[in-house]
Parts: sequence; C-alpha cells; structure tokens
Amino acid sequence: MTALRFPFGQPITAVRQTDRSPKRVFVLGVYASAVHARWLGPDSKLLVNALAVASEPCIFWTGIGAAEIIRAIDVPEEAGSLVPASPTLNGPSGRTLDGHYLSPLGLTRADAWLCDLLPESRLNAKQVAALTRAGYPALAKRGVVPAVDLEAAAVPVEFLTSTRPAEILAEIAEAKPDVLVTLGDQAIKDFVGTHAGISERSLREFGADPGSYGRFHPITLGGRTMKLLPLVHPRQAGALGAASPAWTKLHAEWVSTIAPGLISLR
Repeated sequence: MTALRFPFGQPITAVRQTDRSPKRVFVLGVYASAVHARWLGPDSKLLVNALAVASEPCIFWTGIGAAEIIRAIDVPEEAGSLVPASPTLNGPSGRTLDGHYLSPLGLTRADAWLCDLLPESRLNAKQVAALTRAGYPALAKRGVVPAVDLEAAAVPVEFLTSTRPAEILAEIAEAKPDVLVTLGDQAIKDFVGTHAGISERSLREFGADPGSYGRFHPITLGGRTMKLLPLVHPRQAGALGAASPAWTKLHAEWVSTIAPGLISLR
C-alpha cells in the first residue's frame, strides 16, 4: 500500500503515546490532529485558509512549534507559499484536553495515557474540496507539487481497521488504567460499546443533564475492570467550530461542580 501523504508531500504518520509507563487514566479520542497552514498563491492571494500539511508532532499537540514545522515544508515558487494558519487552528484539541478535562480532574499529562481510534490525521471534506478548487490536482498533474491521493487521505467512513481494536486493547493492558475517559460519541459507538459488552452507543445514553453527565460507569474491557467516564468531544468542551451550545454548557457545569472531586491520585 502506498504511504499516505498530505498536500505538499509530508507523510501522514501515526501519532502515539510515547510515555509507556502505567497510568491511572486512559483517554480515548477519535483521530489525530494535524499541523494547519494557510496556502497562498504566487501572488500572495489566499487559496486555502486552513489546510492540514503535516502530522502533529505529539499526540494531543498544543500547537507549539507550528511555524517551524510549516517553514520546513518545501513549496515550489510556482505553487505559492505556506504560512501558519490562525493560532486557534493549531493544537486546539490538545489545549482543550489540558484545560477542560485533565486540569479540572486534578490531572496532568504525566497521569494520562492518550490514544485515538485512528492514530493518523486526515483531510476533512472541506479541505479536499478547497484543494480541488485551488488547483492542487492540476499542479500535481504538471509535476509542480507532489501527487496526493486526496480520497485516500480524507477522513474515512470507518475509523477502526480490522486490527485497530486489538492495538487499543493492548495499549490499555500496558497502561493498566483505573479510569477510561472517552471523548464524544465515536469512541463509545465504535470501540467501548462493542468491546466492553455494554448497551450504550452514545454519550446521551449515559446522561445529558447536570445530574447524570460525567459520572463513572463500571465496565470490563480486555479482562480489566475499570470505570468509564464518558465526556463530550473536545469540539464541545472547548466551544470549537460548530459546537453544540447545550453540550458546551453542560460540560462547563461539570468542570466547575463535579470534576474537582471525581478523581484522587492520592
């Protein structure tokens, strides 16, 4: 299989937890983020406002070093240039993880094992459409920029390959967590619901009001008994993009009233 690449040639690589020591908490998200740039034409006019151009340097990256990563990407003069996207577009999930999940629970990254259903980033549908409008495929056909299989590099319909559940279970076994935190519906629907043998397939089924949201639920996963803590996707927690005001408000209430007393590392 040909290696997947971002526009302008950077490889799409898997981003995984590097600190492999046991952790009290295992955080399961959806898919890895990317480094985003603005693509300007040779005349400096904007072609694409926010384009994924490189894999994030670490899982749940906070945006540090974005300019240096983008600067290292070779862009032929005929194709224009890449400059960093808005600071809000690089590392928002990582900053949200720290500020809206870990810190309220009294945790730091040293306390958590981070994982995604899909460990590689992808181009979303809007980026693929914008690249086509801006003429990237035509430039690639002429050999100006690296050819990229935009369809293969796009967000897949299924986040889990046939082998990925076993990989996640192996990470959980290595991490030895007491708590599994899921971020949004996808991790419940695609992984926990099936492999923990529970009936719930969405966050709403666990509770969507202040009296039930963000509470522990006992599960057994991979032969290990632990507590499931289902929480909203970072988009909702951090009010990022097309967030739901209702879920954002509910999570904010949880942050201020429930989270501080939920987990103790002592």
